[in-house]
Amino acid sequence: MISPRQLTPEVELRVASLDDAPALAEAYTRSWDHLSPWEPDRPENWFTPAGQLERLTRTLERYKNGLVVPWLLIEDDRVVGSFTLQDVVPGPFRSASIGYWLAIEAVGRGLATRAVDAVAEIADTELRLHRIAASTRKDNVASQRVLLRTGFEQIGFAPTYLHTGGAWQDCNLYQRILNDREPGA
Repeated sequence: MISPRQLTPEVELRVASLDDAPALAEAYTRSWDHLSPWEPDRPENWFTPAGQLERLTRTLERYKNGLVVPWLLIEDDRVVGSFTLQDVVPGPFRSASIGYWLAIEAVGRGLATRAVDAVAEIADTELRLHRIAASTRKDNVASQRVLLRTGFEQIGFAPTYLHTGGAWQDCNLYQRILNDREPGA
């Protein structure tokens, strides 16, 4: 079990639970105009508590199996962001990919930077990973700044890499090496 992290006196980073489905649906609905250029197309039920409960049920099963870690940023009992380590691979690779978003009211407050740093620290010390990968659309300068501020380096460019905003998008690829430990050490 991964313990919550207090990022500021008001904002906590913690693993999602099934009880978060209504607040997560509300956060997506509240911020969809802000998020939609960066997100894949979503079905109508994505924005409902039932749709988020279904998604969280699948995600938390994968969490139990060590394949993903779904964190939420919580402020005043509201979801203001989501940070996910996905495709967690143990063994000699010891790697995962990070994805994240912030609700519109959380943008520009340094929360993404704090959360990515916290996720990287947990990935290193608790999950014993070696590397975290990330990608951003080439025009997502804000996310690129967060990654660079938190120790990621650009390692490539991938044409037509991700389908968001209704089209295939070119993306920059990043990684952060967490440590040089031997696998299993």
